[in-house]
Amino acid sequence: MDTPPRILVVDDDPEIRRLLADYLGRNGCAPAVAADAAAARTVLEEEPQDLVVLDVMMPGEDGLSLCRWIRGRGELPVILLTALGEETDRVVGLELGADDYLVKPFGPRELLARVRSVLRRTGAAPAAPETDRLAFDGWVLDLRRRELTDPDGALVDLTRGEFDLLAVFARRPQEVLDRDALLDATRGREANPFDRSVDVQVGRLRRKIEADPARPALIKTVRGAGYLLTAAVRPA
Repeated sequence: MDTPPRILVVDDDPEIRRLLADYLGRNGCAPAVAADAAAARTVLEEEPQDLVVLDVMMPGEDGLSLCRWIRGRGELPVILLTALGEETDRVVGLELGADDYLVKPFGPRELLARVRSVLRRTGAAPAAPETDRLAFDGWVLDLRRRELTDPDGALVDLTRGEFDLLAVFARRPQEVLDRDALLDATRGREANPFDRSVDVQVGRLRRKIEADPARPALIKTVRGAGYLLTAAVRPA
């Protein structure tokens, strides 16, 4: 399984730090936090990070100064958090080398989408499979042709939603994915407590790929956490 990206959240608001670190941690990242520029420097000097989420308006040394220091040390990606209406901060931040920015207030899911986008652009994200065809437990998933072949070589009819869901599992095998992450990946929106569409799709997918859908062995339920594809996935 790929190493989760290490994300440093720098913000003087403890509630924002807790909220963002918790959300990033639940969605496949390894978060660290810092309350100010000095603490952020300590973290960065002691443990390499893959991306920094950096608040501009902090007491003492501000985020723009820290962004300048980070950029002077290399190409570590930076996403700035700026206040509504502070266009000058955003322009200066981008001129200093920041990779993206978010205007407060924002939702955690929006930040996660920006983090993933920046990591993909900068090459810090785990590499995608170098093939369009993935194999697991005898099954072959063709991502380009959007086809699934069973262990006997027969094509399996999947709906668009079922295929998209299986593709997410195949790209992130042996990793617990919660309903929110699955909805985000397949439909681009966040789950709510009453949205059971992912559970319905998982049930339909199990009926097509499990030897015994009542006792699933490929797509397991992790109680209170989500689902995971148990099989190892390799290029076909």
